[in-house]
Amino acid sequence: MALPEVQEKGYSAEDLWELSHRPENDGKRFELSEGALIEMSPAGGKHGGIALDLGSLVRSHVKAHHLGYVTAVETGYILFKNPDGKDTVRAPDVGFVAAARLPSSLPDGYIPLAPDLAIEVVSPGDSADEIEEKVNEYLKYGTRLVCVFYPKTKSVLAQTPTSMQRLDINGTLDGGDVLPGFRLAVQDIFSD
Repeated sequence: MALPEVQEKGYSAEDLWELSHRPENDGKRFELSEGALIEMSPAGGKHGGIALDLGSLVRSHVKAHHLGYVTAVETGYILFKNPDGKDTVRAPDVGFVAAARLPSSLPDGYIPLAPDLAIEVVSPGDSADEIEEKVNEYLKYGTRLVCVFYPKTKSVLAQTPTSMQRLDINGTLDGGDVLPGFRLAVQDIFSD
């Protein structure tokens, strides 16, 4: 695949949108980290099921309490629009934007802000460094709560800009002031 000339200076959100919608990239997923293109492999069955369960639970709570807007995997968020064109665009497995922060109308393209909540489900091929980089970028650019679900260890890491909590299979995830009233027993996600 020939990449556009912009590769030398880094990719913008607009470059990523164009690249992602080329016929030869059908079925591929990409993200940007400060202009660097990251190709994401398709998720496996276990990952997809956990992400769907989490998205359904969060969406149900958000809709019942009129809290905002929930997105599914592959929805891009422009975490940072860099003046030099080296943008950061991430696509959490589940994203949430509080009603007070929602744009007046949602764009056809990427959502132009960081989500208030980003949920990531770790796949077998994800490295610890990749996960840490994502979490750090979310928090750096305004995400208020990042939850990382680890199927292998049946645990969750919940991180805010000022705190970090590790939950094992017996723990309960609390949405705090980001997702008021939301509580989730970790075992409910990882029960086989």
